[in-house]
Amino acid sequence: MAESSPLLDDCLLIERSLINGLPSDPHNLSGRRIMHDEIYKKIENDPRFQQLVKRRQKFAWTLSLVMLAIYYTFIMVIAFKPELLAIPLSADTITTVGIPAGVAIIVSAFVLTGIYVHRANSEFDDLNAVIVKEASK
Repeated sequence: MAESSPLLDDCLLIERSLINGLPSDPHNLSGRRIMHDEIYKKIENDPRFQQLVKRRQKFAWTLSLVMLAIYYTFIMVIAFKPELLAIPLSADTITTVGIPAGVAIIVSAFVLTGIYVHRANSEFDDLNAVIVKEASK
């Protein structure tokens, strides 16, 4: 994971403003170091940074859609085929298929979050740090 710095934090603020379509603000509102306009513009105009923002968005939306599909499928089974979830796991138990299915949905949310965090902390943060370092020269 890349080491955090005020400049890297500012770079993340730029990225958030680009993602949200907000006007860019070169000032770090938390009171930390203010990024120089020149460095700020270099980062914002860097094609690699713009590509990073797009890749991050695409990855986040993909994972969100996967989670939505999992959850939506579960709800559709509840609505249209509830007897599938009412099947006992074994003949001598009252626990049904629905319980592990529900647990699997919860676990899948944690797994997808872990996948995002892993990629963000490795690939995305590393590229972000390189862009900030080169813009600071």
